[in-house]
Amino acid sequence: MKPHELYAAVYVREFPAQAALRLRPALREQPCAILDGTPPSEFVCAMNTKARTRGVRHGMTRVEVETISSVVVLARTPNEEERAITIVQEVAGGFTPRIETRVFERAFLCVLDISGTESLFGPPRQLAQELLKRIRSQGMAATIAVSANFHAALCMARGMSTKTALSVLGQGKERDALAPLPLAVLELTETQLSTFSAWGVTTLGKLATLPEKSLIARLGQEGKRLRQLAAGELPHLFQPVATPFTLREEMELENPIELLDGLLFLLNLMLEQIIRRASDRILALASVSVSLALEGGGTHTRTVSPPLPTNERSLWLKLLQMELELHPPQAAILHVALQAEPGHISKVQLGLFSPQLPEPGQLEVKLARIAKIVGEDAVGQAVLRDTHQPRGFRMEKFRVPSTAPVPTQVDVTRMALRELRPSEPIIVQLQGKTPHRLRFRNEPYRVEAAYGPWIIGTDWWNEEHWGQAQWDLDIADMGETKLCCCIIRDLKKHCWQMAGFYD
Repeated sequence: MKPHELYAAVYVREFPAQAALRLRPALREQPCAILDGTPPSEFVCAMNTKARTRGVRHGMTRVEVETISSVVVLARTPNEEERAITIVQEVAGGFTPRIETRVFERAFLCVLDISGTESLFGPPRQLAQELLKRIRSQGMAATIAVSANFHAALCMARGMSTKTALSVLGQGKERDALAPLPLAVLELTETQLSTFSAWGVTTLGKLATLPEKSLIARLGQEGKRLRQLAAGELPHLFQPVATPFTLREEMELENPIELLDGLLFLLNLMLEQIIRRASDRILALASVSVSLALEGGGTHTRTVSPPLPTNERSLWLKLLQMELELHPPQAAILHVALQAEPGHISKVQLGLFSPQLPEPGQLEVKLARIAKIVGEDAVGQAVLRDTHQPRGFRMEKFRVPSTAPVPTQVDVTRMALRELRPSEPIIVQLQGKTPHRLRFRNEPYRVEAAYGPWIIGTDWWNEEHWGQAQWDLDIADMGETKLCCCIIRDLKKHCWQMAGFYD
């Protein structure tokens, strides 16, 4: 064993139960049992502490559990357990990239190689306290043991109670610290357990005091390995695994959700967990997607993405509410998945006397409310389309440009068309084929200059729909007030309309 080795073992017992109750805080205060298997052969695979105090035991059938009053029964959900494993790995990955994991029948273990992290996170106990705090913030309870020996940390974490939760083993004192622990922390086979029971060996301390040669003679090399484990002396070749980072939460629902309020309550819990994990890595949420599995096999997916990344949970919840009210699911919801894309927290440097800028999140909420009333196609910024048709533009969501704008000449003067919607009818008097006089809103105007006509109404390659002729006019009324206007003649209906004025 190298003196610089240092490991922190994180042990989450009754893992199926903790994974199921992580996003169900209302059930944490009730006795809950998790059933595995297929009916009618379902059995209890995990439970919380309150269920254990009521008499629930592993291996009980559904009928036996239902005889115990006020015990909530939940089905085992492998997807939620996988997400919980990923979350524990993500939390551990915030301290070190060297992580080794093990999955037991009813528990999950994550061992961190924390050698050399003192300059970043302080002494081992301080690191373990912060690690335990972050795991608890994700809705799970764990025990953490720190030791210079990999297996000593593992055994100590398995043998501790959640009330103690944290232990730091001094180097060279592993044997004394492990001595009171039961043999169950070693994962012995039934044969080995019966053998040690017949010998009267019930703790690691008693196993470590057995003569090594006699133990090898009776159990072979496995006996030597078990004795080294009990003494905290077994060496280990650390095999780190990759630590994924995905901001995703999902839940299988026991009962279908039909009302939006129930769905928003669940999304609020998921957002809280995702935002906390993003904040631990100094990140913000750039976009959030909610995917709903519906009755009948359908799916419903919506995505919201404000202009700037943010970790304001109330803002995300309001945007999701507006989006789901505008595009509601068409059936009851059976499964909910929430995934976010990370982004960097935006920072704005203001001058000492500069006015405070408006909150971009509040603007996004107001735009969502307007879109709910007038429709999504009527809110945003106008973008020109590649067409010659009148009103050839579309509306897109406001976006903050990622690149610097292209510099333009400030001395260029441009005219804007103030369009009348709808166009108003006018009476036009021609001189030859050119407008000479017109009457608009019962006021006479004379034409001082006319430019046109331009045939409009469609794209240049589609002549069948060129049904309008546009004129640009300089006109003046009786008081010599001059205007620049745009008029249109419908070539099919033979009528004139005032389209707008140039400013």
